Amino acid sequence: MKISKEMTAAINDQIKAEYDSAYIYLGMSAWFESEGLSGMAHWMRKQYGEEIEHTEKFIKYLYERGARVIIPGVDKPKESYASALEVFQTAYKHEQYVTERIYKLVDQALAEKDYATQSMLKWYVDEQVEEESSAEAIVSKLECLGDSKQALYMLDKELGGR
Repeated sequence: MKISKEMTAAINDQIKAEYDSAYIYLGMSAWFESEGLSGMAHWMRKQYGEEIEHTEKFIKYLYERGARVIIPGVDKPKESYASALEVFQTAYKHEQYVTERIYKLVDQALAEKDYATQSMLKWYVDEQVEEESSAEAIVSKLECLGDSKQALYMLDKELGGR
């Protein structure tokens, strides 16, 4: 059974969202570097790489289903933030947004009785649990740190080990 035009369009739209996510994280990494927080910059570069991998999985899936892949342009990421906490709060909210998008794809696959796409999307559903959890954990740590520069330094060092 061939993938529907509607599902192909929805996955192509998700490909754009994944590329945008990658650039959001790359922009966050650049901001952290400019603030001298190289560990957090490293963490965000790892996120960037994961988002590129997520994009490539969607692209490969469409190729396997004989569908046309549309490579999109990407939106320019935000350039500056007020604090490390704001960056990670933004990242957490963004992961929640991505989760909603994945769930909509699952709903569409269910409605279309597209069992292959449902199966493929299970990986993304599971991945989003991890993505949200790790961003939320860092937000919680940063909230606990308050204005402590020493604690921020220690967390930066910890995140650099990712």
